Amino acid sequence: MIKLTRLDGSVFVLNAEMIRYVEENPDTFITLNTGDKMVVTESIDEVIDRTIQYQQRKYMLPQLVPSSSK
Repeated sequence: MIKLTRLDGSVFVLNAEMIRYVEENPDTFITLNTGDKMVVTESIDEVIDRTIQYQQRKYMLPQLVPSSSK
């Protein structure tokens, strides 16, 4: 999940796995896998950086494995 800001200033969290592509024209538009589009205040580079950080965190966190009872 990445935190982003709508044009009205409200903050929301987006599942980064849902991003299909991002374009800047001049506002930053995020198109989701569903075809929905969102406009955010962050630059395209900020969206990319947050998505990369999300992916890095996702794979660096240890997974909890339930201990087997004896």
